[in-house]
Amino acid sequence: MEVPVVQRVLKVNDELAGQVRERLRAAGAVAVNIISAPGSGKTTLIETVLPLLRDRVRVGVIEGDPETSLDAERISQHDVPVVQIETAGGCHLEANLVNRALDSFSLEELDLVLIENVGNLVCPAAFDLGESARVAIVSVPEGHDKPAKYPRLFKDVDLVILNKTDLLPYIPFDRDLFKTYLDKLQPGGSLIETACPQGQGVQAWADWLASVAEGAPARKA
Repeated sequence: MEVPVVQRVLKVNDELAGQVRERLRAAGAVAVNIISAPGSGKTTLIETVLPLLRDRVRVGVIEGDPETSLDAERISQHDVPVVQIETAGGCHLEANLVNRALDSFSLEELDLVLIENVGNLVCPAAFDLGESARVAIVSVPEGHDKPAKYPRLFKDVDLVILNKTDLLPYIPFDRDLFKTYLDKLQPGGSLIETACPQGQGVQAWADWLASVAEGAPARKA
């Protein structure tokens, strides 16, 4: 694909993302874009945090996947509005898809929209979805080198979650080196360590999401 074509695609997406952001703002809601590789635990982290947000924030969820509605079916068990976007093999969500998904919500009844992006550390980093905050998730089994290998994503997120830390005793993951890589890209950036089966870090994750919903500054369109 020629570079000018890519630039035009991104320009149109950014314009649509601005419309999404304004639409959410007008309804009094914000969105959080959650990005990670497949299997990092995105859906489980959403499932685990929803009960902690129930009395604090009104939440809707957009699930992005190349195929199936399995994740949306899981989230629907938690009594929150959820929309599945199937990308038919596409490796990321785009602002136009999110805008259409918002039609399925009563936005005035929501404070926060969680967007689970397609499992991928490359393509989603380039596409603004109209979010107010962006989260990158890395699980311990993926290795400590992910920030070094995918710097574009990790230098441009508002929070990094290191998930599945209960596996640290069994997997050669260098936590200090992981943090060193992160600090080079984003000195002093926010990091939460989580282990869902034990509940580790989940309250901090809930508090961070609530703070975004309660008025964290939005990203620029």
